[in-house]
Amino acid sequence: MADNKTKTRLFDFFLLSVSLVGLCLASASAQSRKLSFGVNDQFKILQVADMHFANGATTRCKNVLPSQLAHCSDLNTTAFMSRVIATEKPDLIVFTGDNIFGSDVKDAVKSMDAAFAPAIASKIPWVAVLGNHDQESTLSRQELMNYIVKLPNTLSQVNPPEAAHYIDGFGNYNLEIHGVAESSLQDKSLLNLYFLDSGDYSSVQSLKGYDWIKTSQQFWYDQTSKRLQREYSEEPNSQQGTAPGALAYFHIPFPEFDNFDTKSATTGVRQEATGSATTNSGFFTTLVARGDVKSVFVGHDHVNDFCGEIKGVNLCYGGGFGYHAYGKAGCERRARVVVANLNKKGTGSWGDVKSIRTWKRLDDEHLSVIDAQVLWNSSPSGSGVCRL
Repeated sequence: MADNKTKTRLFDFFLLSVSLVGLCLASASAQSRKLSFGVNDQFKILQVADMHFANGATTRCKNVLPSQLAHCSDLNTTAFMSRVIATEKPDLIVFTGDNIFGSDVKDAVKSMDAAFAPAIASKIPWVAVLGNHDQESTLSRQELMNYIVKLPNTLSQVNPPEAAHYIDGFGNYNLEIHGVAESSLQDKSLLNLYFLDSGDYSSVQSLKGYDWIKTSQQFWYDQTSKRLQREYSEEPNSQQGTAPGALAYFHIPFPEFDNFDTKSATTGVRQEATGSATTNSGFFTTLVARGDVKSVFVGHDHVNDFCGEIKGVNLCYGGGFGYHAYGKAGCERRARVVVANLNKKGTGSWGDVKSIRTWKRLDDEHLSVIDAQVLWNSSPSGSGVCRL
């Protein structure tokens, strides 16, 4: 971890950068940005789960070693994010909820500005969904998303225009990742990303505990997936097979995550119970029925960071990122990286998605890489360990 003076200077720089950028202009520019695979045939996503950002330098860390405690604050979260962005250079940054820890936040807008500052300063496109703690301060869930979508370089949406009149929650949307620029598939979406609001707490009196992804959200996903399948199969450059590969991101895991422990998961560890809703909304079944989503990525349970595969869908935790979030002393905070690669047809020519890989970065001296694996492969051999 960097020394406190250095972290403070970095923190001040990020906040200044945010304030100097024209919010509406930058957001409008980002919203119109087309995401595509690079000429290196890959698209890289950085997942940031559970920052729990509060008030900056005055907010102390939770569950760190005694030697770290005196100089550890929200600024450690900021420094970690800056380091991992600079190292990985992702094409998209995804925040999967509990971005701020509302009950400790004095000013939700100021805390969000600070929490997202490293992503904004990087000028890399980024998106966010909400967790169960974001709205516990001065803004409602709708107000939070209304503010987030106006920040620079974000591709976040409050809700899809075609479904805004019926869909539950705030922060349901999808992004299309097109083929390599100037290739025959530059106008085809080869990887679809779904972002959903998994809510906060149950509003049904007879069902206590956490919220879940509702029927209206599942209907929107199903209809969007079918539309994208049609577009994938249409001329020009008609593509064959099931809908283009897809990934889903949200905060609260569904009950199927409880199928895995450290031994049965493909990689990673379970160190706490699955904090899912007490009812099963059937979203996992919906995903399996459509067949396009290869992996689901969540947060919420900070000291779980495993991936496990069931019925062809990988269920993955991001692992706890933020220093004001609960964790385990001596267990480094972490971030998950996901990379999709394309099939190469020939010199300068690319096909559909070939593989989806993942690994995690630890906030240690070397930003160590752990648990590298292939989540999905278009070849019959399926998934396996990836050698970096």
